[in-house]
Amino acid sequence: MAGPALPIDLPAGSRIAVAGGCGGIGRILVSALLDRACEVAVVDMPPSLAAHPPPGDVISIAADATSAAQVEAAARVMQSHCNGLDGFVNLCGYAPPRVAIDAYDPDTWSAAIDGNLNAAFLLSRAFMPLLKAGTRPALVHAASSLAVKAAPGYGPYAAAKAGILALTRTLAEENAPTVRVNAVAPSAVRTEFIAGGTGRAGGSGTPLLDLDAYGNALPLGRVAEADDVVGPILFLLGPGSAYMTGQVLHINGGLWQP
Repeated sequence: MAGPALPIDLPAGSRIAVAGGCGGIGRILVSALLDRACEVAVVDMPPSLAAHPPPGDVISIAADATSAAQVEAAARVMQSHCNGLDGFVNLCGYAPPRVAIDAYDPDTWSAAIDGNLNAAFLLSRAFMPLLKAGTRPALVHAASSLAVKAAPGYGPYAAAKAGILALTRTLAEENAPTVRVNAVAPSAVRTEFIAGGTGRAGGSGTPLLDLDAYGNALPLGRVAEADDVVGPILFLLGPGSAYMTGQVLHINGGLWQP
């Protein structure tokens, strides 16, 4: 006899905040959350909020995720709107130009660590109390396939994203069983980020890689679209992943199979 159907989607009314919600993946994620009748907030840099304003029913909070003071202020603004969060997604990221590690100057290296790993730490620290006050709360960090599969020219970005995987596992241990913490690790995704992003540096107009050649080399034969990443994030936020914490979902078209 078949058992009862298990809920796998987010309940209507779930309170979800998305850091980096104005980016290519973020905008699709926000739309998907609104389609599920969630209450949504976006935390992003002022230029990103200006370039891609969230829908009117979304709470918009301006903050630079590399600034502890601004992230803490953003959490206070969030708390003024609700007394808890049921989910938080960190999509913040910054990729400097591709050069060999020995050609990076220390400031550029530090900027990549700040824009990825340090931002993930500051956001996790500031918003964790709101998550602990939520209902079946889940935190999802965005890492990268480069965290586990090296490629020339991406040294600081890869190191920072690998750090996010370690941060994810530590947060999962420290905050269990109250808050589940997982990560997604996408390969290249066809968004503005490939040309420099929409926030910290703005699009450079010069892609970080040849997307068509990259996609043709993958087992699935194409580059990921934002929708390919949003589905797994929704899964990690919802009850379908209720027994998962400290895990990484690799979204890479078969590029690397752990």
